[in-house]
Amino acid sequence: MIFKKNFFSFFNFLYFKLKIYFELLKFRLSLLVSLSSGFGYGLSLNQCNCKWINFFLFFLGGFLISSSSIIFNQILEKNYDKFMFRTNNRPLPKNKISIFESFFFSIFILILGSILLLYYTNFLTFYLSLLSLFLYTFIYTPLKRFSPFSVLVGALPGALPPLIGWSASTNIISHESLIIFGVQFIWQFPHFWSIAWIANNDYNFSGFKLLPKNSKNINTTIHIVMYILFLIFFSFLPLKFQIINNNFIFFVFIIGIFFLFQSFFLILDFSKKSALKVMFASFFYLPIIQILYLLDKI
Repeated sequence: MIFKKNFFSFFNFLYFKLKIYFELLKFRLSLLVSLSSGFGYGLSLNQCNCKWINFFLFFLGGFLISSSSIIFNQILEKNYDKFMFRTNNRPLPKNKISIFESFFFSIFILILGSILLLYYTNFLTFYLSLLSLFLYTFIYTPLKRFSPFSVLVGALPGALPPLIGWSASTNIISHESLIIFGVQFIWQFPHFWSIAWIANNDYNFSGFKLLPKNSKNINTTIHIVMYILFLIFFSFLPLKFQIINNNFIFFVFIIGIFFLFQSFFLILDFSKKSALKVMFASFFYLPIIQILYLLDKI
C-alpha cells in the first residue's frame, strides 16, 4: 500500500515537472522555428546527398537550441512577464519553477542540441545557430526596453532558420540561402508590428518599445504597408535566381496581395480588429509561401 502511494506520488511529481518543462519550451513557437529551418533544408536538397536521419536529427537539434533561447528569454523577462496579460501565466512569473532550475534545463537542452548539430551537420550550422541564440537572447531581448530598433535586431535571428537549414545540408552560405533569409527577414516587420499593435497597452505598461516611434498611428501603418509591398517583390527573387520553378509563383503573388489587402483595413481605422487581420494574415503568409516554394521545387 505504501509502495503504491509512493509510486503515484512520484508519478504525479514527474508529470508536473514534465508539464512545466513543456510549457517553458513554448513548443509551438519552437516547432515553427524548426519547421522554418526544415524548409531551408528541403529547398536545398538537389544540391546535396542527404539522409533522412540526418534531417531528423538536425531538426531535433535546432528545436532544442531554439527552445533553449526561448527559455533564456523568459528568464530575463520574468519580472516584466508577470505584468503582461499575455505572459503572466508562464511558469516563471507563476513561480512554478525557479530561475536556477530553468537556467540549467536551458543549458542542458542547449548542450544536447549543439552535440546533435555538430555531429550530424557541420560547424557552420552550429555557429549560425549559436549566433541566432545570442542575438535573440542577449541583444534583442534587453533592447526591447530601449528602442523600436529592437525589431530590426530581432528580425535577424527570426530570419536565420531557413539559412541555417540550407547550411545544414550544403555547408555553405550561398546567394540562394541569403534570398530565402531575406524573404523571412522582411516578413518579420509587419508580423512583429501587428502583434505589438494588438498588445500595445501591455508592452507600454512593461516598458517595451516595439512600434515605430512607439505609437499606433499612420506612420506605423505606412511602415507595415511598405514592408508588405517590399515582401511581395522579394518573394519573386527565388524564381528570378532559379531556386524554384514557375509552377506555383502565381499563388505566391495571390497570397501576397491578400496579405497587403489586410493592411488596408488598418490604414482606414487604426483599430485592434484590423491589426488582428494583419497578424493572422502574417501567420498564414509565411508557411503557405514556404510550402509553395517546396512544391515548386518538386
